Amino acid sequence: MKSVLVVCIGNICRSPMAEALLAAALPGIAVSSAGTGALIGHPADDIAKALMAARGLDISQHRARQLSTAMCQQADLILTMDEGQRRHIEQRYPLTRGKVMRLNESTKQDVPDPYRQGQAAFDYALQLIDVGTLAWAERIKKFK
Repeated sequence: MKSVLVVCIGNICRSPMAEALLAAALPGIAVSSAGTGALIGHPADDIAKALMAARGLDISQHRARQLSTAMCQQADLILTMDEGQRRHIEQRYPLTRGKVMRLNESTKQDVPDPYRQGQAAFDYALQLIDVGTLAWAERIKKFK
């Protein structure tokens, strides 16, 4: 396992937080993020930046990117925030079948989009992201 791609919709809330957490947990593995409907070029949401800063992780340089075929080809594992995104990616990019998983597959939970919903929604999303990133980090470390 050399690279992990984390995907949400806009690539400014959930996936940048998950990217930062996974990258911190998996040194030596390339972790990146993108969106299925990215707000291309936009920075991470201010609440997401603050939540990551509180953990000593700086996502202030993040800029949203649109998911592409090249990104899908390069990634060894693609993690989505919900089941709908997983299905969308597999349909749009058939080459991804078998390497697209939901971030919280182990708990069978989707991570709801906190965009424009305030602090409580971000806190809840981050709780779920924590569970998923921890589970995947442990699983990936076994195969290093």
